[in-house]
Amino acid sequence: MSIKIAIAGYGNLGKGVECAVKQNADTELFGIFTRRNPVDVKTVFPESKVYKIDDILNYKNDIDVLVICGGSATDLPVQTPELAKNFNVVDSFDTHANIPSHFANVDAKAKESGKIAMISVGWDPGLFSLNRLYAEAVLPDGKDYTFWGKGVSQGHSDAIRRIDGVVDARQYTIPVDEALNAVRSGANPELSTRDKHIRECFVVAADGANKAEIEDKIKTMPNYFADYNTIVRFISKEELDRDHSGIPHGGFVIRCGKTGANAQNTHIIEYSLKLDSNPEFTASVLVAYARAAYRMNLEGISGCKTVYDVAPVYLSPKSPEELRAHSL
Repeated sequence: MSIKIAIAGYGNLGKGVECAVKQNADTELFGIFTRRNPVDVKTVFPESKVYKIDDILNYKNDIDVLVICGGSATDLPVQTPELAKNFNVVDSFDTHANIPSHFANVDAKAKESGKIAMISVGWDPGLFSLNRLYAEAVLPDGKDYTFWGKGVSQGHSDAIRRIDGVVDARQYTIPVDEALNAVRSGANPELSTRDKHIRECFVVAADGANKAEIEDKIKTMPNYFADYNTIVRFISKEELDRDHSGIPHGGFVIRCGKTGANAQNTHIIEYSLKLDSNPEFTASVLVAYARAAYRMNLEGISGCKTVYDVAPVYLSPKSPEELRAHSL
């Protein structure tokens, strides 16, 4: 039996989920729910059905898992708890500092409804979170470091686009090479947030917009840019479309730890990703966790969950027997 997945929100991430569902034999797309007029939405696959988001409750019994593809800045804090009242949901909320409060808000609604809500699913938070946990558990005497990029951050780009006077924007997160090399050497350096990354923003401003004001709003934005060395470059829409149409990303989780009676042996764990398409990869992670949400809810599990709460066996379309025989 196929897991019926629906998509709420149809930007780059929603299109990625549409593609990911197609690649998994045990999932099928019920439909796409959007704030736009459905007849105006051009889907990746012509057969994909599009509905108004306002009508979503009419289909609550037809959808196994709803993947919410809104932005973390303003969409997901409202949409995820609201939709968890009626659906098993998965989101990619990625404002790390606000995850505890988002969890609490969503958990209350999901427990009331008996549904599961998987939040902060993707690669960071998500797969990187798991690797930080595994590495620290294995090497308790050590330090871990996370570097992102070079690549386009969807959440940060979306946050810039929501500033008055901004037409479009791309934000690149760039690791500082000196910091990355120091970590890989096993030196366990003390690094501030500002030491590890540069944030470079390419912004298309509306005609007549106050560029100095836009730049100040970007550089002082809490949780996004305030703690980083941030570069803002204003360019034309033509330049943005020509030079910044791709959405690559990636990064590294590194832990350097010591073992032995005198902590004489050094070990470095490094997990890395190099992604041609940030939203398509994130979407693929979301669909794997949608499978887990569906299976766990069938077992009577409800409430808000993160990647820490999901056993790996729930993620795979293969049976536990197949996994033991061929992957373990």
